Order: sequence, then C-alpha cells, then structure tokens
Amino acid sequence: MEHSNPFDDRSGQFLILANDLMQYSLWPSHCALPMGWHAVTGPQSQQQCYQWLDSHWQDLQPTHFVSRRLQ
Repeated sequence: MEHSNPFDDRSGQFLILANDLMQYSLWPSHCALPMGWHAVTGPQSQQQCYQWLDSHWQDLQPTHFVSRRLQ
C-alpha cells in the first residue's frame, strides 16, 4: 500500500533527528533532512524509533528552558 504521507508508513524505515535544543523528531529515512537537524540513529523501524524516544527523551522542554530553570 502506498502512503501519501511518509510518516504513516508503519513498514517504512525512519531516523531519529535532533536539533541544537536537543528536541527529537521521527523522520522518514528516504526524505532529505531539514535544515538545523541531524540524525542520531540510523534507519530503523517506526517501532524501534518509538522505543528509542521513550528511553532517551525524558524532558520535552528545549534545553535552553531547562538550563534557565536550573539557574
């Protein structure tokens, strides 16, 4: 089945991207990376990406908010 939205393809391969604020994004591996983001995982299943996010992304606030809160 072909999907019009690559994020809906549960059998697709995805990357986890991060930006400078350590926010993460699930990203289809066949799509060009958006400016300001870099891959932190190689291509893997959508389920594996969700598991990685569950174990590595504990605080949804961008890092600059967290560092200000700790000052």
